[in-house]
Amino acid sequence: MKIYISADMEGTAGVCSWDQVDARNSTADYFIYQKIMTAEVCAAIDGARKGGATEFLINDSHGPMRNLLLDELPEDTRIIFGNRKAFSMVQDLDQTFGGVFFTGYHGAIGEPNATLCHTYTPSVVYDLHLNGMRCSEATLNAALAGHYGVPVLLITGDRATIESAKEQLPWITGVIVKESIGNYAVDSVSPQAAQDAIREGAAQAIRSAKNARPFLFDPPITMEIDLAKVEQADWIELIPGFERSAARTVTFRSGDYPTVFKAFVAAFRMGAVAGERA
Repeated sequence: MKIYISADMEGTAGVCSWDQVDARNSTADYFIYQKIMTAEVCAAIDGARKGGATEFLINDSHGPMRNLLLDELPEDTRIIFGNRKAFSMVQDLDQTFGGVFFTGYHGAIGEPNATLCHTYTPSVVYDLHLNGMRCSEATLNAALAGHYGVPVLLITGDRATIESAKEQLPWITGVIVKESIGNYAVDSVSPQAAQDAIREGAAQAIRSAKNARPFLFDPPITMEIDLAKVEQADWIELIPGFERSAARTVTFRSGDYPTVFKAFVAAFRMGAVAGERA
């Protein structure tokens, strides 16, 4: 079985502060948790192999998307590295994969007791709904996998993230590595204990893959994005296909989910520019 791994960082064991995941400013904490993030991905691969998986593509999916320590990853894996990808956290995911792992994932923006919760870009996205369903990054990314008939098998992160994901993807194997205490504190297991749990969870996820199913939104798909600032809506509504539905809200409709996903990527990137001082 060929497995796609989308690797985020906020859901890594012990992470409770933006400083720990700040790749752009290279804080001292970041280098510690960069190593732990990489070890959790390696644990997921180890476990998946024990379950019978044979091939892996890893997409570094955090921040500037160049976090994983490449020389510590298994030599037979392939890695997508770098930012500004049309499909972002799920770039190059297609129908050739047998399943998807989301490692180090976090809760949607506004999720209670989900440390560092956000949805892609917290300075831009205040909330996101698809066909009326409130979406996290896990939901949004799972639907692209589902478009290709590929199910999400494993998600790792804090308890709120896993429990929320299971409400929408009840078949997943969820590995809880920490309990959130509000937005900036956690009660975490040790890195080694987290890696052991992820290894075991990944093996179980592969063995249970027959019970999983693709996650889909029925077309036509309506995406509603609530923005952090009104000036972001001013600019995003200029993108063909977007409509202004409220002061800080834009709407996009399509029968094709990859088109919806790319529209979302275009919107949060445009919103980031619009939010800069004029």
